[in-house]
Amino acid sequence: MRDVFEIRAQDAGGRVGDLHVPRADVTVETPALLPVVNPNVITVDPARFDEFGAEILITNSYIIKRDDDLAARAREEGLHDLLGFDGAIMTDSGSFQLSEYGEIDTDTEEILAFQHEIGSDIGTPVDIPTPPDVDRARAEEELRTTQERLELAETVDVGDMLVNAPVQGSTYPDLREEAGAHAYATDLDVFPVGAAVPMMNDYRYDDVARAVAGAKRGLGADAPVHLFGAGHPMMFALAVALGCDLFDSAAYALYARDDRYLTVHGTEQLADLHHFPCSCPICTEHAPEDVRRMPDAAREELLAEHNLHVSFTELRRVKQAVRDGDLLELVEARAHAHPRTLDGYRALLDHAGQYEASDPASKDAFFYASAESARRPEVLRHRERLARLSPEGRVLLTEGPRHDGYDDCWRVTPPFGPYPSALSEVYPLTAETPANMDREGYEAAAKGVARLAGEHPDAEFTLAHESWPADALDYVPPRVETLDLGEDRLTGPEDEA
Repeated sequence: MRDVFEIRAQDAGGRVGDLHVPRADVTVETPALLPVVNPNVITVDPARFDEFGAEILITNSYIIKRDDDLAARAREEGLHDLLGFDGAIMTDSGSFQLSEYGEIDTDTEEILAFQHEIGSDIGTPVDIPTPPDVDRARAEEELRTTQERLELAETVDVGDMLVNAPVQGSTYPDLREEAGAHAYATDLDVFPVGAAVPMMNDYRYDDVARAVAGAKRGLGADAPVHLFGAGHPMMFALAVALGCDLFDSAAYALYARDDRYLTVHGTEQLADLHHFPCSCPICTEHAPEDVRRMPDAAREELLAEHNLHVSFTELRRVKQAVRDGDLLELVEARAHAHPRTLDGYRALLDHAGQYEASDPASKDAFFYASAESARRPEVLRHRERLARLSPEGRVLLTEGPRHDGYDDCWRVTPPFGPYPSALSEVYPLTAETPANMDREGYEAAAKGVARLAGEHPDAEFTLAHESWPADALDYVPPRVETLDLGEDRLTGPEDEA
């Protein structure tokens, strides 16, 4: 077990936890957002970050190291005084510059020693951030190099500075899994999923989801996971549900520089806004027209402050959703705001079996909000657990009233399928579902019927349904008699006699 990370609450793959950062002598509550600070271009003074809720930030040690004046000041003053920030500080190594420019003038041993020297609390070795969609041979070769550097990082004396172990592998989920397992086997501390920025820039949230899911399969449950470069609030809920605990991004500042205004649904251009759709201090005290007339520097700072407010507000909302057990309801709401986040949510649900293992067995409520709800881990768990039940004789599975002509009478409810009536008040069978169920919900229920019939071949089953669509009934095996309650008369053994 890694003693720097403690999990306090879970829902789906999401966790609320405590990351203990010994060198800073602070404990950071996760999920946590790390604003990126470029020491040469300060948009919002890091000394003010606690106003927004930031407990930790990230800066680039390679930028500092290459600037003689900055490096001298960092060595003399220490990183915390240099930036004016009392919380924890993570430093990147220059790997981003490596991905952008092809080479950098440092190596893992040198940069880790420098990060330690200037007072970083969490350092990073020089990994190889392999871009998406490269050929497999390149992805494997660069992954081997990253793994060698992680092993080298273990040998560097960094005192109580925590060290990142980046998880690479491009767009190959099996390589991400292998990379996660290798990184977890080291004695390093935090596990960033790397090289996701190009995918996020292109809104390829489904590929991001597959990369994170692959990495999570290789990592242990107690591994704190950082999604490098994930700073847009529209995808925080999805990323947390996938199992990410830390995020960093310069989006709050970079977007402000281009007059872009962040929301949980996407990005707006300041020029297009007549009203600010937000209740943060910036938006309640200013009108878009007034902000547009400001000098460039003042306008940029105000937009950056709004972008921080909306980001940290969403992160707090996500944390509460984890504690309340309705994280996937929040993910679903956010996913349907943009087609690409919906792609990401569907990719998460492709791995519902993986995330079912960490999903609590009992919560307050299950809200069926769309066809995607039929694929949630709770539905899969119910279907898998049908093997534990013991129906015997002639069993009626019905959406309607009980019928005494059968040996047993079970309820059947989309999307879960069949269950003994005694479980009707047990989560998730207390779900709130729409009166007009969609095809996917009926199909999921029919798959449950098929699972029950397959697990119990000696029992005889009759499904009494309320006009389920034909393509859903196609999932019901032929040996299960089907009756449409709107058309057929329900019969039992006495009637047949």
